[in-house]
Amino acid sequence: MNIILLGPPGAGKGTQASRLENERGMVQLSTGDMLRAAVKAGTPVGLQAKAVMEAGELVSDAIVSALIGERLDQLGEAGAIFDGYPRTAAQAESLDQILAERGRSLDHVIELVVDEDALVERITGRFTCASCGQGYHDAFKLPAVADTCDACGGHEFKRRPDDNEETVRTRMAEYRAKTAPILPIYEARGLVKRVDGMADIAHVTDAIEAILDGRA
Repeated sequence: MNIILLGPPGAGKGTQASRLENERGMVQLSTGDMLRAAVKAGTPVGLQAKAVMEAGELVSDAIVSALIGERLDQLGEAGAIFDGYPRTAAQAESLDQILAERGRSLDHVIELVVDEDALVERITGRFTCASCGQGYHDAFKLPAVADTCDACGGHEFKRRPDDNEETVRTRMAEYRAKTAPILPIYEARGLVKRVDGMADIAHVTDAIEAILDGRA
C-alpha cells in the first residue's frame, strides 16, 4: 500500500502517519527528514544534496527522486506514506515512474481537509512544557493546576515563534498553491479521498483506515 497524505501544516498528517506506522507497519517518507538523514549518513545521494545545499542552491527534483528511490529500496515489503511530496505535476509524474520501477503503484491520495479559522486557533493556542515537552493548548488542554505541568511539575512553558496567525495563514496559502497543480492529476485517476481533518484524532484515523480497507 502506497499513499500520499495531503494537508496544510497543523492538519495532523504527522500524527496520522505515526498511527499508520504503528498499526500497519507503513513508513512515512518526508522529503525533509529523508534529506537530513541521507546527508548525515553520507549516502551517494546525500553527498550530492549536501554539495548543492552548501552552495546555497535548492535541491533539484532529480536529487529528490533519487532520494525517494534510495529510501524505497530499503523498505522491503512495507507500504509508503508520502508526506510533502509530490508538490508539482512534474514530481507527480516522477513518483509514478519511481514506483513503477520498483513494482509499486499509488493506491490512495488522502487529503485532510481543514477549516482555516479553526486551524489558526488550533495552532496559535499550542504551548509546551519547557522541561519535558508535554503539550498544552489555551482552549482545549490547559494544565490542571495553573502554570504547573501535569507531567513533571515544571513551571516554565514555551511557544513556537512561528505559531502565530500571520505565519499560519501564509502556510495555508502556500499549501493551496502547491497542491493545486497535483490534485486534478489524481482526481482524474479516481485516487483522491477527503477526510475531515478537524475531527478528533481517533475519528480521523478511523476514516483513513476505512479508505485503506476499501470501506469508504
